[in-house]
Amino acid sequence: MRKIVIAGNWKMNKTVAESVKLAGEVVAAAKDIKAVTVAIAPTYLALAKVAEVVAGSNVKLAAQDVHWENQGAFTGKVSADMLKEIGVDFVIIGHSEQRTYFGETDATVNKKVRKVQSLGMTPIICIGETLDERKSGQLESVLTRQVNGAYDGLSADDALRTVIAYEPVWAIGTGVTASDDEAQEAHAFVRGLLAARYGDSVAQSISIQYGGSMKPENAAGLLAQKDIDGGLIGGAALKADSFLGIVTPGETLSK
Repeated sequence: MRKIVIAGNWKMNKTVAESVKLAGEVVAAAKDIKAVTVAIAPTYLALAKVAEVVAGSNVKLAAQDVHWENQGAFTGKVSADMLKEIGVDFVIIGHSEQRTYFGETDATVNKKVRKVQSLGMTPIICIGETLDERKSGQLESVLTRQVNGAYDGLSADDALRTVIAYEPVWAIGTGVTASDDEAQEAHAFVRGLLAARYGDSVAQSISIQYGGSMKPENAAGLLAQKDIDGGLIGGAALKADSFLGIVTPGETLSK
């Protein structure tokens, strides 16, 4: 049975002090959660302090990005070993905002996935189409390109150590959410791509999150879909009660 993975992506929000406070609230709120993997991704500045807060709890630590090189003249970037040292479990890779604003490509996603896995961390690989791409009938070609690019050269064992986040770009931060059926259709297509690469057994073992404005009001319907295995949560993750309002339906559905 696939694990439901719900990760809060705090993006460029919260000071270090605010991050520590929110992390403590999430740890307290999620203390009885057992069936869902819960993770939070603060800013780089707050990672080390938040690591101290989540240590020993059932909340995992995630980073919002990483560089694929070990070290060097890459001003403003953070390496995988730096993340590993402070206890990062998951790394978000290929987020649509990285692709849109900061030059992320399918090739750099693949490099980051390989680097993160080499140190035993789990990549959350983000894929998804823009509104124009969906309207022009490119949904399947975009997802095919992104999945094949991210998994290029990865073995079946490597694939099993990944999480995918399907994030329709048109639904991120807009308040607009794909319908349950639209989301399920895209997730099923992605799982089919994984099955074509690695076989159905592997494909059925990989968690695929939904990452487009999931919130307490729509979480239960989305998480009830056959191929939706959690969420990559933005705005709703910035308050512990709304984040738990997404985690709780996942816990119920997992039992």
